[in-house]
Amino acid sequence: MTRHFGIADLPETLSVFPLPEALLLPRGRLPLNIFEPRYLAMFDDALKTPHRLIGMVQPADNTRPPLLRSVGCAGRIVSFSETEDGRYLVVLAGICRFAPVEELDGFTPYRRVRADWSRWGHDLGKRDIDEGFDRPAFLALLKRYFAAAGLSTDWDSLKEADEEMLVNSLAMLCPFSAEEKQALLEADRLKDRRASLAALMEFAVASQGEDGPLQ
Repeated sequence: MTRHFGIADLPETLSVFPLPEALLLPRGRLPLNIFEPRYLAMFDDALKTPHRLIGMVQPADNTRPPLLRSVGCAGRIVSFSETEDGRYLVVLAGICRFAPVEELDGFTPYRRVRADWSRWGHDLGKRDIDEGFDRPAFLALLKRYFAAAGLSTDWDSLKEADEEMLVNSLAMLCPFSAEEKQALLEADRLKDRRASLAALMEFAVASQGEDGPLQ
């Protein structure tokens, strides 16, 4: 059964998993293959909490430890299994975006932050609606982008998917850079993310004509 959260249910402190080019969005699903001991410990500890939340946030640089980007997204552990070689196969369900406003000292091998959820309360509501969504035009652009990138998909399922699932799934799965994925994460509402996603695809298609096939 899916748990429904309100702002009051979200924790003040949050364990974070800094992972480049990994994007989780509210109501999205992110599969993870966990093998580093510190992150195995983090997921063990998260499973003991009532909320079972992990904060996904991209590193902002290559320092050790890296600085964290200014916005992440918390996901609830909704699927969990352990492999014979000790890895965890986990699925996170996106719940709400947050700002990591302060990193906390402590004795855990993983990083923890004080999380500010206040800007993103609308993530906890019903599915976002993009009233200006033009599905035929968007799918036409998507076909050009997939052709340029050498990608394939089940077009029948895309035609039937609701706009939030379609836009957010593409934002999470398409091979955009870390900076581009961060921009998609920080887009306030679905209409803003759809516009940013369309701009990224248009740029990629145009770049193919100048530089050859997309890498």
